[in-house]
Amino acid sequence: MNTPTAAPAEVINHISIARQPIVDADKNILAYELFNRTQPGARHTVASDISLVLNAVGNSGVPVSTTHADLFVHALHAGLRGSHWDFLDPKKVVASVPPVAGHDPAVIEELSIALASLRARGFRLSFQHFVVAPVYKAWQPLADFVKVDLSTVPAERLAPLVAAIRARTPAVCIAMKVESQAQFTHLQSIGVTQFQGYWFSVPELVMPRVLAPSQLVALELFNLVSTSAPIDAVEDALKKDAALGVNLLRIINSAGVGLSQKVTSIRQAVMLMGYEKLTKWASLVLATSAFQASSLLKSSAIVRGRMMELLALEDRAQFDGGLAFLIGLLSQIDGLLGCPLEAALKQLSLDEEIVDVLLHGKGAYGDLLALAKACESEDDADFSSAFSRLQFTLRQINIAQMEALAWTDATLA
Repeated sequence: MNTPTAAPAEVINHISIARQPIVDADKNILAYELFNRTQPGARHTVASDISLVLNAVGNSGVPVSTTHADLFVHALHAGLRGSHWDFLDPKKVVASVPPVAGHDPAVIEELSIALASLRARGFRLSFQHFVVAPVYKAWQPLADFVKVDLSTVPAERLAPLVAAIRARTPAVCIAMKVESQAQFTHLQSIGVTQFQGYWFSVPELVMPRVLAPSQLVALELFNLVSTSAPIDAVEDALKKDAALGVNLLRIINSAGVGLSQKVTSIRQAVMLMGYEKLTKWASLVLATSAFQASSLLKSSAIVRGRMMELLALEDRAQFDGGLAFLIGLLSQIDGLLGCPLEAALKQLSLDEEIVDVLLHGKGAYGDLLALAKACESEDDADFSSAFSRLQFTLRQINIAQMEALAWTDATLA
């Protein structure tokens, strides 16, 4: 079962990563599962899956090991041994292991040695619910996570299956392919604590609500800086929320800025940062001040914005990075503010060009937004369509996606 230390370069450069969050009952992101959309189903190979992991984790400029979220990666049986594991952080990577063909007891027993070795190195293991079968008894104590696929398990069998997982393994149970609020509620009632499915990425139906004071200040600040309002007005807005002013001063006085002396006033901070950077900061404040929104929604909006910004920087002739970030972040402003998108955009002082992109997906920025959205979905047709309209390589897209995840995690920490 020896494996190559790395996959051929041509394989690494031709994979496409999709991701799906794994969340808790409060919809806080705990992990991301990474998918190789270029190798569906049985076409997975050792090379393709090793490429996925190394491309996602090893080639990112921002170390994924610094993030709080775990990464679930597909691990073929033939790839359970090999030096490729040396490149991965065992504290962050969870190996998702498929069942044995034909459930052969001899193969199951043989593989249990490799699985135990990975776990001894600190890697955690995830299995599907097949692992509760008696033939997999050797694997059961090794399970850190067990996934239940709701598309294959009848509703009446869920409670007994979850009970069996809890009785036979020490694992956390993760429900896959959750598609409705009713399913979500029922799963919690039978003891499931972690969840996964496209439903969590679909914007919820929102009801109008009164904005919190911090959101109102953030909204006012965004509108002021995005329209180049006088500095006195920006300063007054920041003074309405002490936390915002302190946060801005902390950023300006950070070691990375390299000033010769400390900035002691909000006015100084605004002048030094400049309106372009201040617009980006204000949009981030607007997103993170929406305390009613779940961690999932905040993270998704920021990841989308950052990914679009990073891709825009790869094609400066066509895109502006700051504008790309703003469009990505505001594409989920409806959920953050708790009102339909069109109504949310009317609260912001935005150019008509940006509004057209957000409402109708027009132009090159519309294509860029569609690409970022497609990376959050398992819909291969959407991804192929968006990919074909832009000139980015799969490698550029993958790295931008992984760096955006790490950057967002650090931003929300």
